[in-house]
Amino acid sequence: MMDGMVRAIRTALDIDGFTETPIMSYAAKYCSCFYGPFREAADSGYAFGDRSGYQMDPANSDEALRELELDIDEGADIVMVKPALPYLDVLHRVKTTFLMPTAAYQVSGEYAMIVAAGARGWLDYEQAIFESLLSIKRAGADMIITYFAKDAARLLKK
Repeated sequence: MMDGMVRAIRTALDIDGFTETPIMSYAAKYCSCFYGPFREAADSGYAFGDRSGYQMDPANSDEALRELELDIDEGADIVMVKPALPYLDVLHRVKTTFLMPTAAYQVSGEYAMIVAAGARGWLDYEQAIFESLLSIKRAGADMIITYFAKDAARLLKK
């Protein structure tokens, strides 16, 4: 998420002979409350201040495009948007603008909402998994990083 980091990684990998090792840009990481369950589980809440200084402003989708373009110019092979569901519009803009492999990270808060609502009977847990993943795919994700991976794989075997 720091300017110049992708170029430094690409250069180091190339020097060491890892020219075919892909790099995923992490530049479109939004400042979001949806990281909360992970931060609580990892005991990694704010020690001081907050992380908004180096994470994207939720109101600004243009910034993500600018930052990702810099990383692509530095050698990124894959771009990622994080979190996924609240930023489906950004995910779509990224995919249609850059036409390159695009990932989305469905983070802990997105997962926790569906798990909690399913446990309370407020929605069908299995259907919610598929609808959420389908919406991310439909928005443009070629790959999805999700806490639902094991459950989705199990359900797909049915």
